[in-house]
Amino acid sequence: MIVIGYTADPFGHAALEHGISEAKLRQTDLLVINATSGESYVDARFAGQTEVGDVEARLTECGVAFELRQPVGVDPAAELLAAMNHDDAQLLVVGIRHRNPVGKLMLGSVAQKVILECPKPVLAVKPDEV
Repeated sequence: MIVIGYTADPFGHAALEHGISEAKLRQTDLLVINATSGESYVDARFAGQTEVGDVEARLTECGVAFELRQPVGVDPAAELLAAMNHDDAQLLVVGIRHRNPVGKLMLGSVAQKVILECPKPVLAVKPDEV
């Protein structure tokens, strides 16, 4: 299984496309996780109903078996790491964004946490254009 940390932005779209490619290459299924802590009134990275429909359509079109989860009120990094603890999880795919020097000092980056703590391989990708 390939686990994708999905966000409703170009970084999440890049992770989705690379995850699909990896699943086809490895002949395995996908687990797409779009999680939010729910700490703010609106989380721009949490996919709304239209976006979820678009993601499900893309996943159906690609022909790879998938599951899409949208847990609310969780730590997104912890949710991804927990998924990677399953025996059949082979690879975690996440989108990464450029961070300025101040941003690099701040803790809490989901991508940074999973890259450093994941017990299995992580593929960090970025979109061709932002």
